[in-house]
Amino acid sequence: MSIGIVQAAYISAAILFILALGGLSGQESAKRAVWYGIVGMAVAVGATVFGPGMGHLWLVIIGFAVAAVVGWQVAMRVQMTEMPQLVAALHSFVGLAAVLIGYNADLELARVQGLDEAAKAALTGFGAVLAHKEAVEIAILRVEVFLGVFIGAVTFTGSIIAFGKLAGKVDGKAKKLPGGHLLNAAAAIGSVVLGVMYFNDAGIWTLILMTVLAFFIGYHLIMGIGGADMPVVVSMLNSYSGWAAAAIGFTLGNDLLIVTGALVGSSGAILSYIMCKAMNRSFISVILGGFGATTGPAMEIAGEQIAIDAEGVAAALNDADSIIIIPGYGMAVAQAQQSVSELTKRLRAKGKTVRFAIHPVAGRLPGHMNVLLAEAKVPYDIVLEMDEINEDFPTTDVAIVIGSNDIVNPAAQEDPNSPIAGMPVLECWKAKQVFVSKRGQGTGYSGIENPLFYKENTRMFYGDAKKSLDALLPMIA
Repeated sequence: MSIGIVQAAYISAAILFILALGGLSGQESAKRAVWYGIVGMAVAVGATVFGPGMGHLWLVIIGFAVAAVVGWQVAMRVQMTEMPQLVAALHSFVGLAAVLIGYNADLELARVQGLDEAAKAALTGFGAVLAHKEAVEIAILRVEVFLGVFIGAVTFTGSIIAFGKLAGKVDGKAKKLPGGHLLNAAAAIGSVVLGVMYFNDAGIWTLILMTVLAFFIGYHLIMGIGGADMPVVVSMLNSYSGWAAAAIGFTLGNDLLIVTGALVGSSGAILSYIMCKAMNRSFISVILGGFGATTGPAMEIAGEQIAIDAEGVAAALNDADSIIIIPGYGMAVAQAQQSVSELTKRLRAKGKTVRFAIHPVAGRLPGHMNVLLAEAKVPYDIVLEMDEINEDFPTTDVAIVIGSNDIVNPAAQEDPNSPIAGMPVLECWKAKQVFVSKRGQGTGYSGIENPLFYKENTRMFYGDAKKSLDALLPMIA
């Protein structure tokens, strides 16, 4: 395959990736957008593998075959509830790939520089590219390698910790070592010093030591972030992985990798900024891992949680005219989206107004609830974002909360010492009646107590969400 065809394929793939990102902004076009991305990646991989300079094709084919089998098995086994931690795990692979490619580039550069002119002339592929670089170009290459390895290393360990927190294998509370931000700052300054030494040809040991420091930064940054903020963390790590890929794209001289990395990095950063605004967080504070901790004693909560059975909920729903359903991660865990969809159909068939309120950080991944509801065939036009529906709660007869905690927590407005103080929330407590479908009286993933459960107009519909809703359905007729 000629270089011209490869470049044309890269341009086509880049356009398809841009169309994919644009299509993912709407539920109706999301499925088509996913196919744009799939086709674009297939074109990109095909052009790279069969392009000029590719060697050891048999090894590439074996790697593809193994990866395809592993990827297929993972995709078939992972439940929708496990998708957030899968995304975090995949980010770690991108980070590790950036680190390994950076080391390979440095080792190859050292090998090429040790060859005589005749041996350099016989080189092919990446080695030939390095052999023809001038001193200034080599200096720029070192900058690219250093940045790619640094960002990749931070992404790798940060994503592993994010995976652990999302999977419940690591404590979800914000934790820092003694010294907190000073340790991160010292590691960052040390990395800069090592970078200067590396640029001045001090040796690969500077790159290795910097990698160790970057591993620590990634670990400590994400450990210092509380569980309530993990959706932002996943988006932020997505951005990091994109910039790592872009830096390595410059190293390899691969235009498509640069474009793709920039698209992922910028879109992830924009999404992180949007989510930070939705949570009333500082974007800089997110990047530095400085949020998720309390500032004082939490507000005392008075009252008790009052339970209600399926008959009581059904009676209220049959009498109501307007209903808002608020889904959360608990709905995903119980796989109750189909039951929710059936409840919606029955209520709408009775002439009732039913809508869904989606918080920007509902679930543990951006868009998590939208995907679940779309999977259950809930009409797009009744699924509304927080800003579109929050003002309607005072005129709503019944609000049903299914497996949510932080996004409906009044403490965000009432308790300045709460870890989520100032975070915009769905003000469901302003509805005439509120029913909360919840397994038990625990505080949930983030460990934050919720005053909503103790309000006079709130009743707790205890039990597994799917079983509770299935028991409720025959009474809605």
